Amino acid sequence: MKIALIAHDKKKSDMVQFATAYRDILAQHEIFATGTTGQRVIDATGLNVKRFRSGPLGGDQQIGAMIANNDMDMVIFFRDPLTAQPHEPDVSALIRLSDVYQIPLATNMGTAEVLLKGLEKGFIDWRLIQERRN
Repeated sequence: MKIALIAHDKKKSDMVQFATAYRDILAQHEIFATGTTGQRVIDATGLNVKRFRSGPLGGDQQIGAMIANNDMDMVIFFRDPLTAQPHEPDVSALIRLSDVYQIPLATNMGTAEVLLKGLEKGFIDWRLIQERRN
């Protein structure tokens, strides 16, 4: 499965901690990330991560394009709800696209943990059925 990792600045350390804890599960899948988040995950885990631009520079939209093309299976986006983001419309669009295309989306560590454990147990295998992707 294709999994996107995104984290606002104040949540990047949380994403590194999360990716380190779930490295073995993530290593079995194709990982994508926005720029700095991806580099920090690579540095901490050694995972193979395809990096896009930084979120404010279009990385969120690049992941959104994959979602719109039904080419992304899960999004883990550690948002910082207490800090205004200059690219908030892009963030909202990414969340909306996840809803439109029925992409599992976690916006905090608790939900992300449930999604990855469910992925490991096969609870998200419905994404592999082509008819469900259209």
